[in-house]
Order: sequence, then structure tokens, then C-alpha cells
Amino acid sequence: MTPALSTQDGRAKCALVTGASSGIGAATVRHLLDLGWSVIGFSRSAPDLRHERFSAVSVDITDRAALDAALACLGPVDALVHAAGILRVGTLGQLDPENGRAMWRLHVDAAEQMIEHLVPRLPDGGRIVLIGSRTAAGSAGRAQYAATKAALVGMARSFAIELAPRRITVNVVAPGATDTPMLKDPKRASVAPKMPPMGRLVKPEEVAALTGFLLSDPAASITGQQIVVCGGASL
Repeated sequence: MTPALSTQDGRAKCALVTGASSGIGAATVRHLLDLGWSVIGFSRSAPDLRHERFSAVSVDITDRAALDAALACLGPVDALVHAAGILRVGTLGQLDPENGRAMWRLHVDAAEQMIEHLVPRLPDGGRIVLIGSRTAAGSAGRAQYAATKAALVGMARSFAIELAPRRITVNVVAPGATDTPMLKDPKRASVAPKMPPMGRLVKPEEVAALTGFLLSDPAASITGQQIVVCGGASL
């Protein structure tokens, strides 16, 4: 078993991961546990995982009051990975404002709320990783989704500048089409994912591995960046 990572005061390093019950969030939880992190997972449904260094918290982070309550119960946290996400599609003339508001609340507003709460408590040298999307560059039928993911990049860069004196890094990992349950959501059936040039979808474990690296000591000088993982789709 990999020994737990420790802080200078001997406490095990702890990461908060949202969307912990499936997809990229679940893969990130498993990867960080393998690396020796302690992990707290926020998700609406219970993760199918039992581990001595994993604590699951059932919370709908789109509910501002519920998220505030969950954050208030946290102990020391060294890193945040915001992986929770939804995708709602729609072309011009058929856009549903409620879909836009739901994605903004989950992707952007919840991230802001968590960072605002955690930053005063993060140690110097802490880490923040937001899971964005290659779609942030624009994609037909995904305008509302793209807008929220593009906003994450501007927010991450702004926070990175503010937090640089404390050596807290803030980065966005932006996957292309990834083999997760979200890809099979019936609510996105009208806009099919495009197969990357490599001939397969991105694996959640690949996104998790990059995220894990950004939380590591060798990544201490990487901040304010959007790193795309897309199997060549951006070429």
C-alpha cells in the first residue's frame, strides 16, 4: 500500500473532489488514493468505493445552502478538484435558459463558492484544478455549455494571479470527448460526440493522471493554464 502523503506538520494531505461518484471525478478519487492522498468526495449519489482514506459526502453542490453546510464541516484541505459537470445541448432557436443557468451554477458558481470558502484555509502551496472542456473553444449545439467552460478558464487565470504569492496553483484540465456516463446522457442525444483522430475516446483515468500530476510537487510552477487532453481533436 502506498504510504499516505504528509504535510510538514505530519498531517496526511487531503483533496476535496466533486463529482466523486462517477466519470472523471470517480477516476480522480481512485488515482489520488493510489498516490497516497486522503480524499473527501462530494456527490449527489453515493460512490461505489470503500477505502480507509476516502470519505464520501452526499451533497447537491448546485444547492448553495447545502454546499455551504458541507464546506463548513470540512477539516484541513490541501487541494480542490472540481470535476462535477453536466452537459445540456441546444441549437439557436431551441435554447432553454434553464439549461444555461443549471450549467453555470454547477460549473462556475459552485467552483467560485468552494474556492472562496477554501482559499483562506488552504496552506501555501495548495492546489486547485477545475475540470473544463475542449468545447470551451466553441462547438455547434453546445453554446451554453461552452460558455460555462470558457468562463472557468478566465476565472482560473484570475485566481491564479491573486494566489501566486502564496504559491497556490490554479489550473484547468480540458478534456475532449471522454468515455464517461455523461457521454451517454439522453439529454445530449441530438449532438453526437466526435471521435478524435486517435480513433478512441479519452479515458477518465488519463484525465485523472494529469490532474494528479498538477497536484504534485513537480507541478509547482504550473499555474493559470488550460491543458487540453483530446486525442488530437484540437489539431
